Amino acid sequence: MTVLTRCLATLAAIGFGVVSIASAQGRPPDIAAEVDAVYAQADALYRDLHRQPELSGREEKTAATLAAGLKALGYEVTSGVGRTGVVGVLKNGAGPVVLLRTELDGLPVEEKTGLDYASTARTKDDNGVDVGLMHACGHDIHMAAWMSTARIMAGTRDRWAGTLVLIGQPAEETLRGAQWMIDDGLLTRFPRPDFALAVHDDARYPAGVIGYLAGPILSNSDTIRITIFGAGGHGARPEATIDPVVIAARTVLALQTIVSREISPFDAAVITVGTIHAGTKANVIPAEARIELSVRSLTDKVRTHLLGAIDRIAKAEAVAGRSPKEPLIDRFDGTDALVNDAALTQRVSGALLRALGSERVKAFAPEMASEDFSRLHGAGIPTLMLKVGAVEPAAFEAADKSGATLPSLHSPLFAPDRERTLKAAITAEVLALRELLPARAGPPAR
Repeated sequence: MTVLTRCLATLAAIGFGVVSIASAQGRPPDIAAEVDAVYAQADALYRDLHRQPELSGREEKTAATLAAGLKALGYEVTSGVGRTGVVGVLKNGAGPVVLLRTELDGLPVEEKTGLDYASTARTKDDNGVDVGLMHACGHDIHMAAWMSTARIMAGTRDRWAGTLVLIGQPAEETLRGAQWMIDDGLLTRFPRPDFALAVHDDARYPAGVIGYLAGPILSNSDTIRITIFGAGGHGARPEATIDPVVIAARTVLALQTIVSREISPFDAAVITVGTIHAGTKANVIPAEARIELSVRSLTDKVRTHLLGAIDRIAKAEAVAGRSPKEPLIDRFDGTDALVNDAALTQRVSGALLRALGSERVKAFAPEMASEDFSRLHGAGIPTLMLKVGAVEPAAFEAADKSGATLPSLHSPLFAPDRERTLKAAITAEVLALRELLPARAGPPAR
């Protein structure tokens, strides 16, 4: 049996067929009833995906599962877009084109939640190191909600018009997959979106709450590697060497003054030195040292200042330490800030507030994490990422009162409040799509 055949069998078993939902009076049901009707399938898919995470760029089984699910719902499906990406298109007459994205990849994290459906998967990473695997960022929640939204939209085509483009994006965790898909024709081979939507869970808020914010909500991200050169020798004769470890240490300390003394307290900025590599033995002064930095900002002005200051300080410390040549400064694995389009945010948040009220729909704060969904904004498409709280409400309230720290995204202990988080994500997606895809004037396209 092929992977695709197994996926189709699994999807059939958990009910991925199109089911039209209608009230006894013949009126369209409310959103809660629609979400309740698909929840069992969403939960089953979520558990299955959670048990079997795959690393960035290797999401073959995950992609096959999503592709099979969309095909069963009547979407025109293309696989292998940007390596393992999936694109599903549902045309339903004249109208706007709206894209809804989910992510496919898990993380090299060994799960410690103790859940009965916890991942026990392991693999070799790109460096050949044996690692555990976990959906520690909620991409399994996103995929399960995305598929249920696809199901609701396919089953209620009499209520909207236009074209729905659903994408399953690989390698979000490495900030590469969105560009892979764009480079492979996402915006030229398929209908070009008028709007692009995504939903992400958030471990800072209680489950059931849907969050929105116009403007920058996630940061610019740049990874910097600085290689510092010295002159190696015996640790007993430091005067005969130029020690790159000392230069690296001074560089690390000096970098901390950029945010504290060069950036306004009202501007968000982060410089984190995540790695230092140098030397092989205690009594050997090495010939070079390397440090790697994660650099975050919300605006282009601050980003430019941070990168320039890092360059200036690294070169100055090398000169001060008598380095024989300038440090090598490499910038890689970055993405731009995710900016929610103001008009789109106002339109969708207004629809959510009208349907759900201000107790469930709230303005969220930005954060310094990063997302390559921003690549679509960079391509000129109005984008909106909504957030959904993921913390069990009683646990959230208790932690808020006590000051305790709850597991964050990427933690081996992170476990979203499954039912509330899934239902909120499905609700947010369906309401947003129906706001952007107008009500039909006639029968659905066939």
